This record gives sequence, structure tokens and C-alpha cells, in this order.
Amino acid sequence: METRAEIGVFGGSGFYSLFGRAREVAVVTEYGSPSAPLTVSRVGGRSVAFLPRHGVHHEFPPHVVPYRANVQALKQIGVTRVIGPCAVGSLVPEAEPGDLVFCDQFVNFTSGRKDTFYDGPETTHVSGADPYCPEMRKAGIEAARRLGMKAHESGTVVVIQGPRFSTRAESRFFRSQGWQVINMTQYPEAILAREKELCYLNISLVTDYDAGLEGDPKAKPVSHEEVIKVFNRNTEKLKALIREIVRTLPAKRSCACDSSLGNARLKA
Repeated sequence: METRAEIGVFGGSGFYSLFGRAREVAVVTEYGSPSAPLTVSRVGGRSVAFLPRHGVHHEFPPHVVPYRANVQALKQIGVTRVIGPCAVGSLVPEAEPGDLVFCDQFVNFTSGRKDTFYDGPETTHVSGADPYCPEMRKAGIEAARRLGMKAHESGTVVVIQGPRFSTRAESRFFRSQGWQVINMTQYPEAILAREKELCYLNISLVTDYDAGLEGDPKAKPVSHEEVIKVFNRNTEKLKALIREIVRTLPAKRSCACDSSLGNARLKA
């Protein structure tokens, strides 16, 4: 059975397993233990590790997820590419519950999270201009097309601290900025992957309409129960998409993610 992996998957709310037969791998990092032991198996002929970011029993709310330990754990077992499915609320009418959004940008509204591996003395500034791997985004979008899934090929996710959901005023502000979806975990997960020179793909599953949509009484404010219900209803769809992405990813990386630290460090 596998103990190393080339691709990692972070599971979100309602997504606690990926494989049938898998080997459990306990990993301890210098940043502590990850949210749960990793499970490693073969998918499409490739070695894939799965880690539920909130823990097996959803014991880690978004503001206390051990993001650094999670990313480091994948790095330690050989992962070079990360797939990050997550539940999101929609800020726009066209992104409906059940839709997928392949975000290409995020906006961070969190605070107090451990969001870098580099606290000194080696000062490191990775580029955040394009936080999601373009090669993996292309593979994800094409996989969704082949499977006939309704997917939006770009979008900005605004990341809030949680664990509470937005007020109507906050949601109205986010919509006024032209952002498409809202989530609580994409930061710092995606940028920590960049700091470890890992490719990262966001797959956002729309579960709700955040605090509702003005002028549409049918779009009710989000509830945790509804998030889990919609996510669970679409779990098999997500699994099928992930299997298709894993199967068709190029064997070698041709993006610049593996050289993210090349010009990121200040030298005296």
C-alpha cells in the first residue's frame, strides 16, 4: 500500500472520504499534527493523498484549521499538486447552488491566522498575483466540460474569518465589489501551498446564496444545515471530477509554481 503521494486533496464540509481502499498515514510536522491522518491510495493509476481539512468529525472550525500543518504534511509525503474542493456561498444570481466555480482570485478578509511558513530571519515574499495554478485550472475546467458539469471558469472568492456567516450589509458590500463567491478556508490554504511551491487548484461548490439576494425572496440566507445538505448531494459529482482531473493531469508540471521561491527572498 502507498505511503507516498504525488497529488493531494483537501476535503471540505461534508467531504470526509475519497477512497474505498486506502492506507492511513500518520504525519507529524514541525507545525504540529494535521487535521487528521492522511489516507493514501491509487486513483487513475496515480498516488493520491486525502486530508479532511476540518478533521474527521468536523472538529476544526475554519478559523482554527491547522493550515500550515496540513500543507506541510502533504509536502512531506511527496505531494506536488493540491486539489482544494470547498463549499462556497454565491454572491451573484448566475452562480446557483450545485454549480462549480474554478476561482482564479481570492480576497482575504480573515485575521489572526498563521498564514506564512516564513516568520524570519529569512524574509520571503511570494507572489500572490495569480494564486491558483493555471495548468491545474485548465485541467479542471476541461474535466468538468467532459463530464457535462455546469462550471464557471473564473471567479473571485472572498474569504471571511468565520465561523459565523455574513450579515446582509457585509454580503451587500462583497457583491458591490464584483466578487462572485464567499468562503472561510481558501486563505491561507492556497497561499501556503504557493510558499511550498505546490500547485493548487480551487474547486468551489456553490451551496447557498450567502445572506440572500436582494429582490429575490426565494434566495434565503445561508444555514449550516443547507450547506451540508447541498454539499452531500453533490459529493459523488465532486469525486468523479477529482478522479477525472487526476487521470488527465500531465505527468510533469509545466507551470511556474515549482519556482515560486526563486525571486521571493531578500538577500543582504
